[in-house]
Amino acid sequence: MSDSRSGSPSAESVDGVETVPPVSTSAPKPAQRVGFGRFRPTVTAMERGPVIIEAAINGNRTKEHNPNVPRSHEELATDTLETLAAGASIIHNHGAVFGDPREVAEDYLAGWLPVFAERPDALLYPTANFTNGGLDFEHLHLLAETGLMKVSLCDPGSTNLGGVDADGIPNAGIVYSNSYDSIRIQMEQASADRVGPSLAIYEPAFMRTTMLYWKAGKLPVGTMIKFYLSTDRGYMGAPFGLPPTRLALDAYLEMLGDCPVPWALSVVGGDPVEAGLAEYAIERGGHLHLGLEFYGGDRQPTNAELTRNAAEVCERMGVAVATCDEAAAILGLPRA
Repeated sequence: MSDSRSGSPSAESVDGVETVPPVSTSAPKPAQRVGFGRFRPTVTAMERGPVIIEAAINGNRTKEHNPNVPRSHEELATDTLETLAAGASIIHNHGAVFGDPREVAEDYLAGWLPVFAERPDALLYPTANFTNGGLDFEHLHLLAETGLMKVSLCDPGSTNLGGVDADGIPNAGIVYSNSYDSIRIQMEQASADRVGPSLAIYEPAFMRTTMLYWKAGKLPVGTMIKFYLSTDRGYMGAPFGLPPTRLALDAYLEMLGDCPVPWALSVVGGDPVEAGLAEYAIERGGHLHLGLEFYGGDRQPTNAELTRNAAEVCERMGVAVATCDEAAAILGLPRA
């Protein structure tokens, strides 16, 4: 069994479904004490494998936020190809249609098919669908059935997302809710569809739930864990979860323990490179998650620019940037 530094976790079959086994058999490596008293290895450029760069290219951002945010199908395809060329190996985007699962799936495919025509190796995945009944994930199954989608998603928890008023007090916003039952549906669907879910860890409780799935041997093969560290801007104007500091990342790595599932650092309301955390995440064996969905700086960059900045950090550190095929191998994506 290998980890994010050297390859994908080995899979085991439980009731005919592949999951990440909960028992680590990898040999121990020289370790460094982290902030909460636990030892976890640091790695050199020669010890670790390539760095996966995942780009979340639009989210709920509009042209008013940044004119470079891709929204139309044509823009999404062009931006995706440019961002892949800049060094990203996984692309996440939000579509424009919500409601009927088939219409939602067709909307995503309209932006994806031109990409797959040029880059059949591309790893693309959507966001959740919202219907009158709440969150819906049938479109994920429909997209997996095409054979094109190899990566999926699951947000294993709930948190408040909103802005702040003139006094700096959190207001308005939403409760982004994923019940335990909903999380189970998402996890089981990912395993059944043989796609690797990208897990967004907004708060420490999200990670506690993730670890319970791993310890139970129910975490789908191909999973990647993304640690969301929030600036004061957060996702919608108010912060959430842990701040973008080394100590906060150490706290999540303490929770990860000897779990071999690959992980990535994300800075919500900012950028891993501009926050000065990209190097530290790479040294700790992690990967990078960035893009205009989460960018909250004062500039108006493109997704390709943010990706190139991360790739340049890797180059300075003597670490390779993962291709799409290499990312699929690192994650152990079942359909790759």
